[in-house]
Amino acid sequence: MENQSVKRIAEAVKLDSFALAAATESIRNVALKAIANALAEHKDGIIAANEKDLRLAEQSGIASPILKRLKFDETKLGDVIRGIEDLIDLPDPVGRKLSRRQLDDNLILEKVSCPIGVIGVIFESRPDALVQIVSLCLKSGNCAILKGGSEAQNTNKALFDAIYDAGIASGLPKGFLTLLQSREDIGELLQCHESIDLIIPRGSNEFVRYIMNHSEIPVMGHADGICHIYVDKAADIEKAIPIILDSKTQYVAACNAVETVLVHEDIAKDLLPPLAKALKARDVSLYGCARAMEILSDIAAADETAYFTEYLDYTVNLKVLANLDEAIDHINRYGSHHTDCILTEDTETAEKFMQRVDSAGVYQNCSTRFADGFRYGFGAEVGISTGKLHARGPVGLEGLSTYKYKLFGDGQIVDDYATGKKTFHFKELS
Repeated sequence: MENQSVKRIAEAVKLDSFALAAATESIRNVALKAIANALAEHKDGIIAANEKDLRLAEQSGIASPILKRLKFDETKLGDVIRGIEDLIDLPDPVGRKLSRRQLDDNLILEKVSCPIGVIGVIFESRPDALVQIVSLCLKSGNCAILKGGSEAQNTNKALFDAIYDAGIASGLPKGFLTLLQSREDIGELLQCHESIDLIIPRGSNEFVRYIMNHSEIPVMGHADGICHIYVDKAADIEKAIPIILDSKTQYVAACNAVETVLVHEDIAKDLLPPLAKALKARDVSLYGCARAMEILSDIAAADETAYFTEYLDYTVNLKVLANLDEAIDHINRYGSHHTDCILTEDTETAEKFMQRVDSAGVYQNCSTRFADGFRYGFGAEVGISTGKLHARGPVGLEGLSTYKYKLFGDGQIVDDYATGKKTFHFKELS
């Protein structure tokens, strides 16, 4: 395939997508099990390839958040293998009857789930994303064309080789998985609107926006992960501080890490000093509004630009607000509609927050880091969508499925209904 154009490769994958869509759940699950075993068997080679990528990245002076995402050690390999095993146990997303209705006697309409077809996934830095994407696409009956970042080229190739060989040995069509490795392939991939049904980009804000602006293919994903926690006056401070610490520092390079903490003025003097101490103990740099700086004299000033910033690093904004309405307005203005949380013991306040904050995920009293397909029990994710069409939030099996209508008749023609010879008798069926 190396000598073929991306357009020709995509056309061949499109043809194979029909075969994969028709593959039984048993075939797909057997292939997934074989892939999990192959990854375990090739552990040493995969980790060695990643160590090579890490050395090259460090020599090039790559940014610290990207370096964290690039690391693929034995722990991460174990995590993705367990993810595949969990995915095997999930119900088949293909062929589910979503609805069934009678239009007339012996004229039955069914709405049935089916694969999207060919999914192009362009991602940066994270080798674990490759495994998650492939396994979810296979479980949902979709062919995948992947383009990983050059910084993970050796790791991606090692993972791809193990996965591809296992899939082919299990009887999958050749086009079930394709890995593109040239940077120039991205531009050509984005023009394959006749063969590729969906593009899912995973990477920096600039990268995702570039993809969105340079293709006619539908794009599912998010450009920013500017997440908030609002600490209400009715919050439990002992509960709040560990939640904020986890949301900020458990993995700072994640799109669901908190970037701004909003604090009700009635609780600010009690919360901010111990919170600042705890954050600084984890090397987090603090920026604050004027009111926050009155309480914490040793923090830097946050300008408006700071509230639009996805840091992906050990940095957080602190802002003191008068009430819940101000917090909601701030989040809807500066946020990216990804994941936002309220810390409060007041159920009515939490409900108002969840109704009015326009985000894919709205939480009460828990870490924003829970915004993840694996933690939702979706069998990992191919990405998180902040859009409102088709799929929203962590995109797992359901988000990789669409549906078709099947109509079963017995000689009926429309003219009979148009002329009044027959009338419809609509009835929902179980």
